[in-house]
Amino acid sequence: MSSSIALGGLVGWMLALTVKHVIADFVLQNAWLAMGKDQKTGWALPLLIHCAIHGVLTTAIIAAVQPKLWFLGLVDFAIHITIDRCKGWLVAHFEITQTSRWFWWLIGIDQALHHLTGFFLAIYIVANS
Repeated sequence: MSSSIALGGLVGWMLALTVKHVIADFVLQNAWLAMGKDQKTGWALPLLIHCAIHGVLTTAIIAAVQPKLWFLGLVDFAIHITIDRCKGWLVAHFEITQTSRWFWWLIGIDQALHHLTGFFLAIYIVANS
């Protein structure tokens, strides 16, 4: 990997991956997915569906422009499922509700980690284009 990358490419991929994230996390995620993945039981299917949406959208966007890097959709899926499961486990295990400040701390950390994932994916894409 080069020590310098094209700023325009980085910004473009960051925008594309951020729009993808907003669509997958807020437009395509219904209440069953959002709340289901944070439950003590029955969390696996909502979590899997939610993260599959992320993985499929990431794969589609990347494969359309850089087909050789299609596998980054699988990377995004794996990282997303890990982050969301950790958040869900904490919410369920400590019975954190939306009225708790800890819930909003977890949401903020969750979103920051997802955007950092997008940032590092963007760097990888530009460096390998």
